[in-house]
Amino acid sequence: MSIDPHKENLKVGVIGAGAMGRGIAQVSVTGGMQALIFDTADGAAQKACDFIGGMIDRSVEKGRLSETDGSNAKNNLIAAEKLEDLSDCDLVVEAIVENLDVKQKVFQQIESVVRKETIIASNTSSIRIASIASACTHKDRIAGLHFFNPVPLMKLVEVINATETSAETIEALNVIGKRMGRVPVVVKDAPGFLVNLGGRAYTTEAMRLAAEGVAQPHEIDAIMRDACGFRMGPFELADLTGIDVNFPVSQIIYSGYFYDKRLATSPIHESMMEAGRLGRKTKAGFYDYDDNGQIIYPDLDPKIKDNPAARAYVPEDIEGLEPIARDIGLSILKEDDGISPILVAPVGEDCTSVVHRLGLDVKRTVAVDMLSGIYQHTTVMAAPGADDAVVRSIMAAFRKVSNRVTRIKDSPGFVAQRLQAMIANLGSEMAQIGIASPEDIDKGMKLGLNYPHGSVELAEHLGVKNTLKILENLQQITGEERYRPSLWLRRRALLNLPIHTPN
Repeated sequence: MSIDPHKENLKVGVIGAGAMGRGIAQVSVTGGMQALIFDTADGAAQKACDFIGGMIDRSVEKGRLSETDGSNAKNNLIAAEKLEDLSDCDLVVEAIVENLDVKQKVFQQIESVVRKETIIASNTSSIRIASIASACTHKDRIAGLHFFNPVPLMKLVEVINATETSAETIEALNVIGKRMGRVPVVVKDAPGFLVNLGGRAYTTEAMRLAAEGVAQPHEIDAIMRDACGFRMGPFELADLTGIDVNFPVSQIIYSGYFYDKRLATSPIHESMMEAGRLGRKTKAGFYDYDDNGQIIYPDLDPKIKDNPAARAYVPEDIEGLEPIARDIGLSILKEDDGISPILVAPVGEDCTSVVHRLGLDVKRTVAVDMLSGIYQHTTVMAAPGADDAVVRSIMAAFRKVSNRVTRIKDSPGFVAQRLQAMIANLGSEMAQIGIASPEDIDKGMKLGLNYPHGSVELAEHLGVKNTLKILENLQQITGEERYRPSLWLRRRALLNLPIHTPN
């Protein structure tokens, strides 16, 4: 026997009157359901109801809700005086402190009060649902319902399917999530669930790039914003969420997956936390902040005074170079004249490897990231021993058509290739181990983290074969297991199949 998630007078109990609990109650009543809020702190539930009422009034004033819908929503909001008031709820959502012992006790108390068919869900972001359910009698009706802050604005909700959760429970939560105006994705009960796991690659590989001295945090952020379309760079994002939040979460997920090197962060991450540079909240993180909490950005544009290169030798075909060369007035030589710059566009290689592989003159060889595009942000690099004047002449040439040109230190995969390939590889691995369907993984990353592409479809955006090539080159050059390609990605690249092709 299970609840009818479609029934008109469905009741949702919310335990915890904090920001998340308030948000869950708000989307419940604006979705046409009743919401009862309970909190052990005196007066907290009523304060939460008053706050939600004010938010609903603002929505009515702005025309987002009709007066009738707003009035009905407020009438459906109830402050519960005791836990027993939730006895006839169809769904109870726990949104309290992230402590397993406390959650287990609360779930046992809920079970002693509600009907046998009532679904009990946790809004936990880090504790396994199976661990919470282990203290319960009817484990089949226990699941996760993980919302994102602020709940009324963030459309995604993760429906966490634990080991003993019934299919009926998951289906009911999908329906209720949609009634709340959310977009539900069904996720396996595993460390980090979907979004917190999938978001690791963006931050941790950026940390690795900075730790290697490839580029400064503000340069990495600018490349990812400009060239790849991310709303925020990885260091801006880390500062916003707080180093004291994202470093421990990274460690929890890393240990939860038995120290898979693909999930490891870098020592600079911990160093920032130990130094108390926690980000925006302390007005000091990877960035410094002004009195208004705004980032103080270092100057990004290098002062290139050199004359643009007029010609260059291109030893390997570079797709899309011809029209760019015309635009910047660069004549492409068919043979090396021994004087002009040598232009290469590696995929996954560093400039050193290309120079060695092709027997080029290291002083004159400059690598440009053509795969990530050049018009919004051009990234160039050169091997140790390169002539700086030659590099600057190529930068000056590309600056004619690019909004910004950044020189980084020699790095396999530049910045954008490395970061995007790692995101795509993690998304592919999540599909491989069944965290969620490839489509739901993409949906989760776009709605939960505002990524321009889902982490699985990002491989398609880069080119599945290109993505594999970047990772294989990274693994070969660095010798690190960190860049081991997911079997999901490798098989589809070798078979020339779309990345979403199911197993």
